Amino acid sequence: MAFKIYTKTGDKGKTGLIGGTRVSKSHIRIDSYGTVDELNSFIGLLGDQLNDDTHSISMLREIQDRLFTIGASLACDPEKEQRMKIPDLKESDIELLESEIDSMNTVLPEMKFFILPGGHAAVSTAHIARCVCRRAERICVAMQEEQLFIEPIVLKYLNRLSDYLFVLARYAGHQLQVQEIPWKPR
Repeated sequence: MAFKIYTKTGDKGKTGLIGGTRVSKSHIRIDSYGTVDELNSFIGLLGDQLNDDTHSISMLREIQDRLFTIGASLACDPEKEQRMKIPDLKESDIELLESEIDSMNTVLPEMKFFILPGGHAAVSTAHIARCVCRRAERICVAMQEEQLFIEPIVLKYLNRLSDYLFVLARYAGHQLQVQEIPWKPR
């Protein structure tokens, strides 16, 4: 039997968390995993634009997998998550991002000025993904401040991922031989 894409259960502005709890679609938890989903989509777009960089594309697919893990964690009713076998993030996922950042930085020139996003669609898309990642991080911090449960490693991963996306934007420009656009305040 085919899976139906519409259920009609959300027609009145409510949706279900994993575990069955119904909440408003404006709930901060829904906003958090919706923003992570948006980030995942931009990362997919970025991967499509890096058609010659197989290593970065492979890394982005790995990140997309981790973002699904984060989304599943955020979509869970925290009261029921313990019984639900949601995959976990690991410290090694963060270490991988750090290793990739360090590796890309070895070939990049020292940054001596603020740079403007642009110069190539891949560079701009990496910066958009970085901004969406920072928004996801801010929403998750707001959840934490509202005493809503969130795994601390999710915040750490999103923070490091935004750093990775910034460096990837520079690295993509370098690989594509695109000049960085310095910000020159008037």
